Amino acid sequence: MRRFCLSLTLAAIVVVQSSGVWAEPVFVNGLVIPGATLDATRQPGANAGRLGFFSDIYYDPNRDEWWAVSDRGPGGGVLDYATRVQRFTLDVHPVTGRIAHFRVKETVKFTDPRGLLAVPTNPTIGQPKALNGLNPSILNGNVSVLGRSFDPEGLVIDPRTGHLLVSDEYGPSVYEFSRKGTLLRVFQTPANLVPKVGAVVNYVADRDGGLNAGRQDNRGFEGLAITPDGTRLYAVLQDPLIEEPGPNNGRNGRNVRIVVFDNDRHSATYGTSIAQYAYQLELQADIAARIIAAGGTATPTDPRQGRNIGLSAIVAINHHEFLVLERDNRGIGVDDPTAANVVGSKRIYKIDVEGATDIANRTLPNDGNLTAAVPPIIPVTKSPAVFIDLTENSVLPNGKQAEKWEGVTIGPRLRNGAHLILTGNDNDYSVTQQAGTNVQFDVYVDFNGGSVQRDLDEPTLLNGLVVGPVPAGFVLLPGVLHANKASRPTWPAT
Repeated sequence: MRRFCLSLTLAAIVVVQSSGVWAEPVFVNGLVIPGATLDATRQPGANAGRLGFFSDIYYDPNRDEWWAVSDRGPGGGVLDYATRVQRFTLDVHPVTGRIAHFRVKETVKFTDPRGLLAVPTNPTIGQPKALNGLNPSILNGNVSVLGRSFDPEGLVIDPRTGHLLVSDEYGPSVYEFSRKGTLLRVFQTPANLVPKVGAVVNYVADRDGGLNAGRQDNRGFEGLAITPDGTRLYAVLQDPLIEEPGPNNGRNGRNVRIVVFDNDRHSATYGTSIAQYAYQLELQADIAARIIAAGGTATPTDPRQGRNIGLSAIVAINHHEFLVLERDNRGIGVDDPTAANVVGSKRIYKIDVEGATDIANRTLPNDGNLTAAVPPIIPVTKSPAVFIDLTENSVLPNGKQAEKWEGVTIGPRLRNGAHLILTGNDNDYSVTQQAGTNVQFDVYVDFNGGSVQRDLDEPTLLNGLVVGPVPAGFVLLPGVLHANKASRPTWPAT
């Protein structure tokens, strides 16, 4: 199968000025990529060259290139890790859309040689040129200083410059990088999103640690979209702000903020946020009902509205319509390697931001009732029908479902006029953390209800003791890609 190359422009791929009806997407096939796969550095080790799978993926039609970003690395922000982005190739059948032969071609590490993110009191801390996955407390010795702590979660490519635009969960932040990973610009984060304990900025605290304003801990910008002309960026928080509802119960909320940034270099507001919109998550009760109907269990806190139900990705269809990926935290992953919990939600919806109320300067009502606000708040329009239900198909053994679907992109146009839609999961590097410590373990599974742990990069050791090799049939959690195709009558001719 030859690689399917296109020379179409971004406008020819995704600009649709008028609304239209998508044909129902069709699942084509999927790939399972071994968890031990290395990136282009070829350096062995979980926090060296082990490939971090798909916190986000992006297809650049101008160059017929595929890119993927992994997050802050294994260990949940407590291991030294040079954050990076991967360029990969993927064979796409030009008629069927079938995908094959995933290969990493280039690994680009994020760097800050100009010192745009340097810690003023000590610019030499934490590899001064590298954006590092360590949390601010460990990297900078100061929970109020973000510095070069970086948790990349969303990725797009500017169609005019080819530069990489990346959203970060720690800040939450949006950065612009050259194609070599050099930091070029820091977008201004709206003040209401910055996490605080009392009136003091704190990038590490959680609700139990007094966090009372801004994004929830580990729930910053999870996805990023760019409009076809490159002038607007749409960053989605994973979950509601900690104070929506108050005083610090955002994990019980339903309303997630979508934040719009001006990316037009000729605009007076370039580099700043110009609007915020409300997106309403699916009702927790509806997700719980599906779980129970499938024979699973659900409680008031699992799945939890606004905490382990949230947004993972966003991709632009045109200037005002988007696809968003909404999911729970259930499925086979480092937190549930046996996949004991029934999955409730891995769904892609179509949304439209036209007519939505700008809530940049408003606090949302505690009861979540936007229509009762004064004046009323109109959320983004969310299609009542699910565009793609990722649970309807699985390429993992025994039908297991991947936990963290975090990447979605609109890929090349096929010969029959349909477009490939590619989704991918985040496998957390197949690394888990011992509760209450910074000790990390590799996670191996057999997809039949079994799992074992080993010391990081030591497949025969557990807590320093020899326990023998990993049993036959057990593997590190893999990366997963799903290919769907969908056509739309109003796609422009090429």
